[in-house]
Amino acid sequence: MTLTDAQVLEAVAGLIDANTGKTYAAAKAVKNIQISAEQLALDVVLAYPAASQFDSVRSQFETALQTIAAGRALQITVRSQITSHAAQRGVPLLPGVKNVIAVASGKGGVGKSTTAVNLALALQAEGARVGILDADIYGPSQPLMLGLQGQRPETPDGKSLQPIVNYGIQTMSIGYLVDADQAMVWRGPMVSQALQQLLNDTRWDNLDYLVIDMPPGTGDIQLTLSQKVPVTGALIVTTPQDIALLDARKGVTMFQKVGVPILGMVENMAIHICSNCGHAEHIFGEGGAARMAADFGVEVLGSLPLDMGIRLAVDEGKPTVAADPDGAIATLYKDIARKLAVKVGEKAQDFSGKFPKIVIQNN
Repeated sequence: MTLTDAQVLEAVAGLIDANTGKTYAAAKAVKNIQISAEQLALDVVLAYPAASQFDSVRSQFETALQTIAAGRALQITVRSQITSHAAQRGVPLLPGVKNVIAVASGKGGVGKSTTAVNLALALQAEGARVGILDADIYGPSQPLMLGLQGQRPETPDGKSLQPIVNYGIQTMSIGYLVDADQAMVWRGPMVSQALQQLLNDTRWDNLDYLVIDMPPGTGDIQLTLSQKVPVTGALIVTTPQDIALLDARKGVTMFQKVGVPILGMVENMAIHICSNCGHAEHIFGEGGAARMAADFGVEVLGSLPLDMGIRLAVDEGKPTVAADPDGAIATLYKDIARKLAVKVGEKAQDFSGKFPKIVIQNN
């Protein structure tokens, strides 16, 4: 039986990617179709990391193609290919970094840093190359959360810094460069300069995503980030509590004013389940993030529980996704991470690296 590429594409045309809600055909994910008398092979190339989903995607395609294979062996290869996406106009990409994601909140105490490190680990678990920059100069927390307190980065040439790697992610923080008890009594321009140095002087090694754990508020660091750093998009972390949502709204409008797109929101501490009796209670209110997201036309990418295990894990230097990678809460983080990566993948690609450079010489 003769089989054509068109017939193969027709057979898989209706398959829906559960992570995007769109067909694989619409995303141009079906590539490298090869047909012989013995085998039918093709690649499914996803624009986001999803290693945990590869088997289910492969099964989807095998089921759809079985009816037209006519005895041919099916060879379905599923992989991710993450590209650079556009940031603010006029801001060049960071060397060694494809995409920058700012994780922010309007106020402190909503679990932003815990969410940032677990999402970075979740993206890495799904197959991406990931780094995390602790941008909170006054109160760095990532060295503690990642079990890296007391570590010092190497500087091969006396100018640049090697990121410190743990749990498979590259990390950098002012906390590696100063004593844990040292207070950073710096004015805004000094803080902004420190952030730029941490970003630009770190030798990031071929990152698909650099997650920036932002300090709370809408001050100097946020402005520096929007003006000097190529931010692909921002993720807003809040709790359902009205006062947290009030400040989170300010964070959203700040990013909108400086031209940084909002990739979505995460509602942290959304529900508490009693470890003794199992009673579920919305301690900080219910539905606030959904209402706010509707007001701004953004999406709530997921909700996380108020769980003592999350807190204990970061205090012990081994965040939940690393400590219990197959657990229920790690699964929540991975679901949010995939949705976040999908949002990045839907943005316009950055082709500046492919443009030829014009060199003018005087002969």
